[in-house]
Amino acid sequence: MTRIVSGFAGSLSLQVPKSGTRPTSDRVREAIFSALDARDALHGARVLDLYAGSGALGLEAASRGAASVVLVERAAAAAQVGKRNAAAVVSAARAARVPVPAIDVRTSAVQAYLGAARGPFDVVFIDPPYDVPDAELLAVLTALEPLLADDAEVCVERSTRTPDPSLPAGLALMRRKSYGETAIHWLTPDRP
Repeated sequence: MTRIVSGFAGSLSLQVPKSGTRPTSDRVREAIFSALDARDALHGARVLDLYAGSGALGLEAASRGAASVVLVERAAAAAQVGKRNAAAVVSAARAARVPVPAIDVRTSAVQAYLGAARGPFDVVFIDPPYDVPDAELLAVLTALEPLLADDAEVCVERSTRTPDPSLPAGLALMRRKSYGETAIHWLTPDRP
């Protein structure tokens, strides 16, 4: 079972799609959000969750203080689950009498969304299926780079069995950390 870990929606159970997604493990989510919380990166942030699946990463960010979250998921069934989870988080915010984050769920391919998106985004989660080729991920990162705030943080989740992602001009690797089969790559804009 997937749950929101902390914030106003802490312990809220999230639905997960029946198939076609690979939810981020609790251990990895806790590590990601501990790192973001340590840098106070979420308060008032504009968050983008690509390959969102159930929306667990973006919705965790909303629960912890993000002002807005966009969940992008191509599979219609998974996007519907994301919409139900987003509605539950909005209800939790109202019940807690805290500012309600703006949550938008887009049923779209990531590249198509990025081609029409308007930034800037402060925090971006990219958790593609592990079989997504490096060339596709590079194209996503290339399209994403101009949509990032200058101090943005990008969290890319990959298998430890795949090579580190290739990076376009304008993005730099801050650090990489492994958790079992999962590798987290933290990227940031590298602009003159």
